[in-house]
Amino acid sequence: MMTLRGLLPVRIAAACVLTLLGAAGAHRVPAQTSAPVVYVIAIEGMIDLGLAPFLARTIREAQAAGAAAVLLDINTFGGRVDAAVAMRDSLVNAPVRTIAFVNQRAISAGALIALACDTVIMTKGGTIGAATPVVGGGSGDTQPADEKSVSYVRSEFRATAEARNRPPEFAEAMVDVDVEIAGVIEKGKLLTLTASQALEHKVAELTADTLDAALAAALPGAEVRVARQTWAEALVRFLTHPVISSLLMTVGLLGLLVEIRTPGFAVPGTIGLISLGLFFWGHWIVQLAGWEELLLIAIGVLLLALEVFVIPGVTVAGIAGIVALVAGLGMTLVGAGATVSVIITALGQVAISILLAMAGAFAFVRALPRLPFGHRLVLETGMAADRGYVSAPESDRRWLGKTGTVISPLRPAGIAEFDGARVDVVSDGGFVDAGSTIEVTRVDGNRIVVRRSTPRQENTDA
Repeated sequence: MMTLRGLLPVRIAAACVLTLLGAAGAHRVPAQTSAPVVYVIAIEGMIDLGLAPFLARTIREAQAAGAAAVLLDINTFGGRVDAAVAMRDSLVNAPVRTIAFVNQRAISAGALIALACDTVIMTKGGTIGAATPVVGGGSGDTQPADEKSVSYVRSEFRATAEARNRPPEFAEAMVDVDVEIAGVIEKGKLLTLTASQALEHKVAELTADTLDAALAAALPGAEVRVARQTWAEALVRFLTHPVISSLLMTVGLLGLLVEIRTPGFAVPGTIGLISLGLFFWGHWIVQLAGWEELLLIAIGVLLLALEVFVIPGVTVAGIAGIVALVAGLGMTLVGAGATVSVIITALGQVAISILLAMAGAFAFVRALPRLPFGHRLVLETGMAADRGYVSAPESDRRWLGKTGTVISPLRPAGIAEFDGARVDVVSDGGFVDAGSTIEVTRVDGNRIVVRRSTPRQENTDA
């Protein structure tokens, strides 16, 4: 017969086993009943640099929340190549499953983003492709970019397709008109696939009519969490828009130029600094502006200030300042993966902003005396000579109108004699021989300006 002392270890062991089984059962129940979580982010309109940090943050949040996937609801005609490349990198390296729902169209940069996802779902009637880089023309039309840009984008599309086990030749044909696929696309045309064609050629995995249907097909019963931009992300997208960034550059440079011409005014300088501050802050957030760009711009402004205030007329400093300024501002507008066409467009954007700022500053300074507050900034009182305001010493002004003789040839400067006094003079008309008769026509500062005197003819009686 087993004693109580012998039963005690058995009871303790049984209790431990029951506790572990209960814990294991409790752990299994939520896994069976909880629904998978999917984050949905809308990719609409133009693909810009502000979308890249928004997508990266959403992927991080989805990972932290243990989400099953991130779904991109795509409907775009494309946008910036460097922005699309940054988003592509985030998707390819995402620690969670990524799904692209092509809701109508994924054209140009949108096609690269869609191909970077693990799963591509297309709505019936949707399209994907037509991704060759283009350069905007002066009349508003576009033309294909240079071969170097096309080659780079083609390589990005091919590498993305290979990373997701999609046919790389189809990705290349979306970018380069020289790529030919027998029975699909002939040479000289860009590839754009419909939903059925994408499904047939393994570019897409599923089709769905609506977002709900796409979610049901990819993750049945998933809990949907819609990702929304924060106010800061929305502000960054606004500030990095090409039109807004150009406006901020122009206003910033205009304010600084006006402040240089009207020191002490403070208002233009303050507005200029705020505008440039917003410009740099927005581009700093999207990882375009850095200390290198800021240093180049500071050097450019310093050289221009030296040209204006310290060494006027030395064009080397002014030209170097303009080059540094254009380079610094231009570098803040391009990111990793920027094509030659993007770089040229950025430099043109900066050049136009600088020209507009210079023209605006010139017009403002000319109109300043007529503005309601201009009389406080511009000296309007005349400095008349009869009231004692003279630019030349009185000892020099006494020679005005005097006639004398040239002692040393004027080339054009030399020495002349007036009333027995030797005076340094300068000719207003080039070389004058020694011994010539001269007359003082004006006194400019410390310069006594003379001209050859015309002999007077005396009147004689007939």
